[in-house]
Amino acid sequence: MKYKLETGPNERPPVSLRAGIQRFAPLLTEEKSQIVVAVVAITLSSLATLIAPILIARTIDTYIRVRDASGLVPFALLTMAVYLFGVVASYVQIRTMGAVGRRILFRVRNNLFLKLQELPVVFFNQNKAGDLISRLNSDTDKLNQFVSQALMQFMGSIFLMAGAAIFLLSLSIRLGTAALLPAVGVLIFSRAASGWIKKRNMASLQSLGGMSGEVQESLNNFKVIVAFHRGDYFREKFEAANNANFAASLKAGIANGMLMPLYTLASHLAQLLVVSYGIYMIGTGAATVGLLIGFLLYANNFYGPMRQLATVWASFQMALAAMERISEVQALESDMPLMPAAAQLSDAVLSFRQVSFAYPGGSEVLRDVSFELERGKAYALVGPTGGGKTTTAVLMARLYDPTEGTVLLNGRDIRSFTPEERAQKIGFILQDPYLFTGTVRDNLVYGNEKYQDTSSEALTKVLEASNLAKLLSRFSEGLETKVATSGNSISLGQKQLIAFMRAALRQPELLILDEATANIDTVTEELLQEILNKLPASTTKVIIAHRLNTIDNVDQIFFVNSGEITLAGSMEHAVEMLRDEKRAS
Repeated sequence: MKYKLETGPNERPPVSLRAGIQRFAPLLTEEKSQIVVAVVAITLSSLATLIAPILIARTIDTYIRVRDASGLVPFALLTMAVYLFGVVASYVQIRTMGAVGRRILFRVRNNLFLKLQELPVVFFNQNKAGDLISRLNSDTDKLNQFVSQALMQFMGSIFLMAGAAIFLLSLSIRLGTAALLPAVGVLIFSRAASGWIKKRNMASLQSLGGMSGEVQESLNNFKVIVAFHRGDYFREKFEAANNANFAASLKAGIANGMLMPLYTLASHLAQLLVVSYGIYMIGTGAATVGLLIGFLLYANNFYGPMRQLATVWASFQMALAAMERISEVQALESDMPLMPAAAQLSDAVLSFRQVSFAYPGGSEVLRDVSFELERGKAYALVGPTGGGKTTTAVLMARLYDPTEGTVLLNGRDIRSFTPEERAQKIGFILQDPYLFTGTVRDNLVYGNEKYQDTSSEALTKVLEASNLAKLLSRFSEGLETKVATSGNSISLGQKQLIAFMRAALRQPELLILDEATANIDTVTEELLQEILNKLPASTTKVIIAHRLNTIDNVDQIFFVNSGEITLAGSMEHAVEMLRDEKRAS
């Protein structure tokens, strides 16, 4: 399955207004009651705006034109009351939709993050973390801005424009036609340009994701940059990404801002037509001064929202582009589904049966491999760099699925175990373990329901019973020692100790150690070996090591190279095989 997300210019056809609204509809289903409140409020606000010009026109023709002040104050108070009512309704709408937008933002981000957790390791190997963070933060915020600010403004503008057009045509078909004529041209242009605007916004978001990826990569490798004095390399890469983002953002800004001047020009033309034609009609007795002023107010009520639509339309196109990037992730399905449980004849804790594997877009790493690991024994995987040792380990833990063949765990297809069951049965300690910001205790109990709510005192006793207390003594504040994912709060060796304790605390049936002692001193390594020897007798251990002295006490040694896994026999034989391979290369 292809997991590479679109990060370059988007060439897909533009989304129509109707299709765009249909995409947003599912986001609003859980907010129906609040949407109704907001729609009612914006409707009342728009009605108040539409009623006011009639009152003003009536006041001018009935009282001001004839210099009769008797009804001026009541009409003025009534007009003020209408405007105040509209302000209150508008406030209710803004407050309601602000809360709706925040809730939608929460749900979209939460669903997107959960989707990311469902995807296999290959997805994260094919996509930059910075781009994913941009989709999770920036793109979802674009949706929030549209829903909380622009959506009701869009609906209110449409309602106000429709109402103003009806009033214009009802009061005078000739003046109404003159007032609406400039709008026809700009609306046709807007519809034609919407696809181009959306494309520019998509390119801007893609470039922002690319720049985020470059920043994230540079920060992750900051020590290497300083050590090799290669700031120039990353500076050039960032400058290229920043320039691309600047160019894309500039084009998107031009595209988003081009409608506003056109709508403003249309508004001025409409007012000029209404005034010119209205003065002519007053001269012929076909219109009154109050009617002309009312027309100007209604024309403003039509073109004012139209100018707002220029901003709203740009926000809508930006939200559509963001929604497309979010939907691209949400539409992905893992190619590592849970399979039906079907037991097969096998007494081994883990079996490979005619397993072949190749990374996406790469050459074959393993070819028709079969072997079994017996319960309670210790195994070592040795071989040259790039021979396939770590690949074999990740297949054991089902971080990938074989291209062909089957991996069995306790006689069952490993694909039939849920992730929770698999994590409980298989422990995996990496050479460069990942820890979470918090304390040593937080990292030890993470994902371990058995000890999740255990107090620090009780957990200390558990560690003592599991022969892990000596490792805990290597931390100055014990379980409360601070751990940070960045910085130097603890050493790499201490991180490996935490990873070791975290895995051992689960007492897994299969424990895989991938160069797990590479950054640990000899004394601590001996201590880890002592603890390994005291694990339950049923625990099967698989050790990947380049230093052969770390695998003295294993029961069997497998030599991994050139797509094959063969028994190496004794330690001497394994050393000889490595020497032969080195001479051959």
